[in-house]
Amino acid sequence: MATGNHISCGPCMFDDVTKDAGRWCTNCEEGLCEDCENVHRKGKTTRNHRVISIEDYRKIEHVSISQVCEHHGENLEWFCKSHDEVLCVVCVPSKHNACSDVIPISVNSADSRQSTAFSDLEETINGTLRNVKQCIRNRESASNELEKQELEIKTMVHETRTNINSHLDRLQEKLLYELRSSSDTCKSKYIKLLQKLKSTEEMLTKVREQTTHMKQFSSDIQVFLGTRQVSRQIDREVESIKSEFDATKDYELKVSMHSLITKLSNDVEEFGKIMVSESATNFDLRAQKFDQAQMKINVQRSRSILDIQLQLIRSFQIKSKNEIRVIGCIILPNRNLLIANKKDNHLIEYSDTGEHIRDIPVSSKPYGIAVIDPSRIVVTYGEYSYIEIMNYENFNVQKNFRLPKNCWGVSHADGKLYVVYGDSIQVLDVSGRQMKTIETASMRVTRINVTREKIICSDWEQKKVYCCQMNGKKLWQFQKNSMKFPKGLTVDNYQNVYVVDFISENLTIIQHDGSASKTLLTSLDGLRFPSDVYYDKVTNALLICNERGTVSLYKVL
Repeated sequence: MATGNHISCGPCMFDDVTKDAGRWCTNCEEGLCEDCENVHRKGKTTRNHRVISIEDYRKIEHVSISQVCEHHGENLEWFCKSHDEVLCVVCVPSKHNACSDVIPISVNSADSRQSTAFSDLEETINGTLRNVKQCIRNRESASNELEKQELEIKTMVHETRTNINSHLDRLQEKLLYELRSSSDTCKSKYIKLLQKLKSTEEMLTKVREQTTHMKQFSSDIQVFLGTRQVSRQIDREVESIKSEFDATKDYELKVSMHSLITKLSNDVEEFGKIMVSESATNFDLRAQKFDQAQMKINVQRSRSILDIQLQLIRSFQIKSKNEIRVIGCIILPNRNLLIANKKDNHLIEYSDTGEHIRDIPVSSKPYGIAVIDPSRIVVTYGEYSYIEIMNYENFNVQKNFRLPKNCWGVSHADGKLYVVYGDSIQVLDVSGRQMKTIETASMRVTRINVTREKIICSDWEQKKVYCCQMNGKKLWQFQKNSMKFPKGLTVDNYQNVYVVDFISENLTIIQHDGSASKTLLTSLDGLRFPSDVYYDKVTNALLICNERGTVSLYKVL
């Protein structure tokens, strides 16, 4: 019996004596003090019992194993091999009386530690534990992604508010400018009349003064003539003023606010709406049998390429002061688009919404680009025969190394770089150490994609796409009349191959085993001179770039 941290001796407890147990009998399932252990070992029925230390018992005390039949309450002592069931003395005659292979459980359990069933159980537990850890990592990743989305939305809200404020500032400035201009125009008309009236006022003041002097000092004839002349002058001035006043206008300044501005201030009660969308977790957790570890995660089943369709998300044209000749493209882990321009020493970064982010200066004219991990990319420089590994957030070069021959297309898998190298494929680690050379079935390979121990290559000279093993042995090849100049290629989650043809101007999907194909896009869909294609296995997005700088992003359905 266990009390706190102590385990009491079972036989002593039967005699109402409390003594700490030093050993544990797994058969009797009770503790034994030193004296009782000696008696236990000498007893005819207990001498073969398995006795272990208390320290070892502590390791299994929480393992719940019942040795009693749940139906009859008797000890489980028999085993039916035909039905793979453990039985008590009541089960045998009631349900297994006709079974010829009912044996004592002690006989069948003798080698249970080395049994296949126990090995399978261990494998099942280890496999399940691995899967649970992967599930934990998946949920942690989902949580991190949620935080990232929250940050993106906050940034979007702040940016939208800033943009709205800036736009309102510009509209306000424009309106106030129109107000000043209108007010100045009206005031200028008022001022013109005021100046005229003040001039008349000054003239009349002088005439009045002159008339007074004329009355005092002039002769009668002068007064007679002056009266008539001044009267005519006054009449003309009065007529002029009357004419001016008849033509003048009164102005009133008002403002008519734009209906959307008024609606924003009065009717709009939400800055936006947060929407939570639900989708099935991309996990395939299968039930396990006792004798086999069957749980699998992220098992991708083959699907017919006939079911695959593309939905255009957006398309835009790269804006650049320099000449554009797109040679490669990828989707970065942050979902931004990275494009290699062979006509300029730059990589071009765009958001997946089509907004230009920056031009990244690089050492020379880039050719191939590929993602290594969530923080690094690799860039090859074709005829310049060297490779650079960069941090994709700041595009600082972390490592560069030269090769004796031209290095064209590049792919990354399992910590290794696979580079089209002259007329072969060179395998390197990320430090630049050359590990092995794979001879290809073609002399004109420029683009490759490595996935699941297979290498997919496009051969522009022989107008075909082929798949080979890691030793270069060809598994299958694909060729048809519409394939005239295959260039960029990529592979989806089901190992299907997408390839763009520069001359035929189409996008073809090839079944994972090369047995079938389907044309997904043609020039009628706006596909002109396509140079590269990239499939993002996280978002199921397909990025296509043409040589002249048109970028199209599709959802693979």
